Order: sequence, then structure tokens, then C-alpha cells
Amino acid sequence: MKTRIAIALAALLCAAAAAAQDAAPALPVDPRAPRFREVERGLFAGLEAGWVGYLKTPVAEPARYPSAGTGGGMGSGLHAALLIGGDIGPRFSLAAVVIGEVPQAAVSYGSFSVVGGGADARWSFAGFRDGQGVERIFLYLHGRGVRFVTEPHGLFGTQDTLVGGGAGVEYYTRLRHFSVGLAIDGLYALKAKSPAIAVAPTLRYTF
Repeated sequence: MKTRIAIALAALLCAAAAAAQDAAPALPVDPRAPRFREVERGLFAGLEAGWVGYLKTPVAEPARYPSAGTGGGMGSGLHAALLIGGDIGPRFSLAAVVIGEVPQAAVSYGSFSVVGGGADARWSFAGFRDGQGVERIFLYLHGRGVRFVTEPHGLFGTQDTLVGGGAGVEYYTRLRHFSVGLAIDGLYALKAKSPAIAVAPTLRYTF
């Protein structure tokens, strides 16, 4: 009899211990664990503001601008661009781009404006992690095509197409939605047959 009572008490104690374990509160969530994505991806708006240099500035209509001679040599000045697009995964992105440039050539040639719109495609081919193991620094290649108008009409041209591409580096900051970087591009105006170089810091906000 005593043996049966001891066995019953032991079974009850085991059942009570199991119930207590089931009812134990969950461990608190680690406050250091991230509750959001460290690097945002999706729709974005980007800004470029830097320098552009056209290696030669031919005269499209010499009879209209006789004082410009055969050309103004190299023309350089402000380059700006606005991009609206989206990420396709962590490595690819597509965007619509609007550009504005105001290069200044020789005194006899003067300055001219370039304004237009087109498309930009980017591929990030390498990523580097920070001390927390998050990929924040990316190296990328991109290509761009823009249809533009230029003024004064007939100087550098009237309408033309700018194609090109280049390489850049981008750092996704700890502010999550913001990234900053630097891009260096080689460009070419097709009708004017003018190569160009653009160097611009970049800023992007991902929604």
C-alpha cells in the first residue's frame, strides 16, 4: 500500500512540474534585436548634383553663330539629375531620370543648357558588411539614356540623345531610408559627337 501511495505521489509531482513548466512566462524579447529592416528596398527618389565636362563643343549652325567659330573647346559646369524608380531585389534597380546641365565653354562660344529625360538601370555587383553584419556599402555599375533639348537652339544643337554609364559607390546609412554615394560617368552626345565626363555625389530616399 505504501509503495502504491509513493508511486501516486511521484506521478502527481511530475504532472505538477510539467504543468508549471508549460505555464512559465516567455523569455523577454531582446531589446537589441532589430524590429525593422536595416536597409530599406522598394520605391525611391534620388538626387545627383555635381560637375559635367563636355570634351568638345561643336557649333551645330555656324551661320547662326559666326562668333563661336568652329567650336568652344571643352565646356564644363553644373550637372543635376532627379531619379524616381524602384529596386528589383537587393542588386538591381530601374528608374526614370530627368537631367539639367549648364556647361560653360570658351568666351566666344558661351554657355548652353541641356534638359531632358530618360531611363537609368543599375546593378550592384559587390556589397560589404559593417561591424553588425549588415550590408551597407555597395559598388555598382549603371547605364543611362536621355533624350534632351539644348539652348540656345543651333549652338550645341537643338535636340540630341545622351547615352553612357559608369560606376559608383553607395552607403546605406543608419537612418534606414537614406543612402549617400558618389558616381563617375562617361557620356556621349550622339548628334554633337561630343564625349563627356560627369562626377556627382548622390542622395537617395527609399520609401
